[in-house]
Amino acid sequence: MPGAVFSPRNPTLEDYWRGIILLGRNVASYKFALAKALLELRPVSGQLVKLDELALPFARHVAAHLKLGRQGTSASSQFLEACRRFNEDGDTSRLVEQTVRLGFNNVIDAFHVIGTGDIPRRFFHDVRQGEGGIRVTDEFTALMEGQQAANLPTEVESRWRLVETAWELGVSRSLLAIDYDPATEALFAVERSLRRQPVTSSRGALNGYQRGKCFYCGGSMMVGIDGEAVDVDHFFPHVLKQHGFGPVVDGIWNLVLACTTCNRGPGGKFEQLPALRFLERLHDRNEFLIRSHHPLRETLMQQTGATEPERRGFLNNLYNRAWAVLIHRWEPVEVVSP
Repeated sequence: MPGAVFSPRNPTLEDYWRGIILLGRNVASYKFALAKALLELRPVSGQLVKLDELALPFARHVAAHLKLGRQGTSASSQFLEACRRFNEDGDTSRLVEQTVRLGFNNVIDAFHVIGTGDIPRRFFHDVRQGEGGIRVTDEFTALMEGQQAANLPTEVESRWRLVETAWELGVSRSLLAIDYDPATEALFAVERSLRRQPVTSSRGALNGYQRGKCFYCGGSMMVGIDGEAVDVDHFFPHVLKQHGFGPVVDGIWNLVLACTTCNRGPGGKFEQLPALRFLERLHDRNEFLIRSHHPLRETLMQQTGATEPERRGFLNNLYNRAWAVLIHRWEPVEVVSP
């Protein structure tokens, strides 16, 4: 089934960037750290960023996450040891020297790789040989000038936390089970000891896959600036729990991000059932997450079915049951073309 809303035929720069962050296969955290460092430095088109300039923000992000858990599947790394030492002594000069020598060996080469090859648009060129750094492209400048720029740091951080949670728990990302806490609107995992382990904000985890747009009207949302302006909405309304639907309604498969106007403004959704065409959009979104081998893949399959026909049947059955209870179906006041 085509997923035009979430996987456009003509990708934007934001789509390419999100592909790097959200779909790339990572055995270490360096791609996330490099992305955060670039977003922090905001170099302009044509600018040469020397490795010693890039080293400190890059390594600091890795060091900060080392305090939270593992940063890769490798048993040892000289660069990670340098970051751990920095956490103990705060010596930035030594951290920069060791990061320049050890920290960029693979990440600069692999940054633009998704699957088996490079993406067709690049945010920097590797000029370490001859110029000692990376040279920023027009694409990165345009990315920083785009409407979605403020959302990108939040998305990188959320993806990073999902991946490292799997490392911390010692399980494959494809086997990571994630739950949603409606009280805090956050995602959490359950450890072997059955204790909850906070993972990340549900807004940051879901936003990239909606391309920073409201699930219903398609309007842009600024998660990175003001999370309160973006609602975590239950596609099948939470009120259905009072009508025998049970905890399935709180599943991640049922969570979408919506602007406050669509969710609770004049003429908003509130506790209504969205029109049938939005069920197709929900199915497309969930299938996209599953096909991308996102850390939420296993959770979505456990909640909705092991195969695409099973998942489609699950949604169709639930929709018919919900319609029988709620009767009316809701449409947003105005739909922006995604």
